[in-house]
Amino acid sequence: MNEINAISAVGAEDTASLITRLGGDTAAMAPSPAHGDFASILSNGLENLDAKLAHADDLARQFALDDQVPVHQVTYALEEARLSLELAMQVRQRLVESYREIMNMQL
Repeated sequence: MNEINAISAVGAEDTASLITRLGGDTAAMAPSPAHGDFASILSNGLENLDAKLAHADDLARQFALDDQVPVHQVTYALEEARLSLELAMQVRQRLVESYREIMNMQL
């Protein structure tokens, strides 16, 4: 019965004061606001994708020319680039589907 009372007491406390009491940082727990508009978010995502593809390409080229680059680094970079590209294609597909749905709506 004591455990239930302790749980209900914690649930009734303010979350920020509980985090502070436990030694945590309440600023880190706050949700972050949106960083820019939709176009800049997409642009940053595509720039990150391009950087990952370029990095994987560079590592593969270095591996082919020189044995100093470990194969696991090349494999990891190629897989990360592949997954990033797959995610970008899925986002693109969802955006196109949403656009088509909006355009087919009758007003």
